[in-house]
Amino acid sequence: MGNIGAGGLILILIVALLVFGPSKMPEIGRAFGNTLREFRNAAKDIVSEDNEDNSPEKNVREIKPMIKND
Repeated sequence: MGNIGAGGLILILIVALLVFGPSKMPEIGRAFGNTLREFRNAAKDIVSEDNEDNSPEKNVREIKPMIKND
């Protein structure tokens, strides 16, 4: 259901061109690109934070102070 083929993409671009006009299309493309870039960066940050939280090094650092060497 979420797959858009080449024909669907062309149809969407033609409708957008008719609705917004040729002068607004570069602005819309730029805004869409910036939004997509910010979304990817946020997703990478979330994944990297999750990986840092589950890293074995962090778990070792948390356990070491609990071990007493008598």
